[in-house]
Amino acid sequence: MHAVRLHAFGPAENLVLEETEDPVPGPGQVRIAVAAAGVHLLDTALRAGMTSAVHAAPELPTIPGREVAGTVDALGAGTDPTWLGKRAVAHLGMVPGGYAERAVVAAERLHELPEGLDEAQAVAMIGTGRTTMGIVQFAELTADDVVIVTSAAGGIGQLLVQYAQNAGATVIGLAGGAAKVARVRELGAPIAEDYNDPAWPERVRAALAGRAATVLFDGVGGDAARAGVELLGRGGRHLVFGWSSTGLRGGGPLELEEKELTERGITSTPVLGPPMLERAGGPDPMRTLEERSLAEAAAGRMIPAVQRFPLAEAAAAHRALENRATMGKVVLIP
Repeated sequence: MHAVRLHAFGPAENLVLEETEDPVPGPGQVRIAVAAAGVHLLDTALRAGMTSAVHAAPELPTIPGREVAGTVDALGAGTDPTWLGKRAVAHLGMVPGGYAERAVVAAERLHELPEGLDEAQAVAMIGTGRTTMGIVQFAELTADDVVIVTSAAGGIGQLLVQYAQNAGATVIGLAGGAAKVARVRELGAPIAEDYNDPAWPERVRAALAGRAATVLFDGVGGDAARAGVELLGRGGRHLVFGWSSTGLRGGGPLELEEKELTERGITSTPVLGPPMLERAGGPDPMRTLEERSLAEAAAGRMIPAVQRFPLAEAAAAHRALENRATMGKVVLIP
């Protein structure tokens, strides 16, 4: 099979398409003939050699990628035989291997693809979608809410815009650059602004005509988040799930002091990790979120935006993601 392999940590160009042996599923595993493989910002960090307490550097050489969808074409011992030939999607967990024509995964991680949902969209929902469903647990949106979505043209951002609109909330979508703002308008957000324009908060205040924002979905941090917090009224909720502005001027995580939170009557809550899983509940909280995500897509309530790259252009996909030149979920197509 063909697979994208990494032999040395470094720039995107280190991702090379090669021929390698087909993986063989072990006991309790299946093999998927991959039709779509997800690309995550985490993949770019690990490729560059950046690690954390949660994500260790992979052993080299490695095939990156942790999200795949396609057709089950081989079974390991002890696996339910009815999976053979079915379309399925899975998050591979901490074990990579997705940037390939075939990938092995534990059968317990599989979800059968809902009819009408293509593989690229399924890949978006198994990763980006499950995170989105985890985030919205903390919002409990109603038609009375005024919701600000930072990075509203991104994979999570576009899903948050759709979710908020489905709840009847008034949506303010922020994005960087004219093309991304246009995409937010296409999603139906009544207010869409370029957060690179210092005048955007005043235009939003004018458009709201005295109403205050009630929820800020913050995946950007920095100046955009600070301005968004200023638009929150009493009882407002600042829900933090990222800080993609890190490294940019005025960027980084926005940390609010307890004094400000108390005086203004607002809250600031990091929602990723244990808080998200505790709120999801059940014996397997992550799978619960995956099931909710796929159900939303199958019902047509949340349609993920997907930006496709050929498998051979994995390096270009990484560069585009790192340069903030993408809209929606980045997916490789073998």
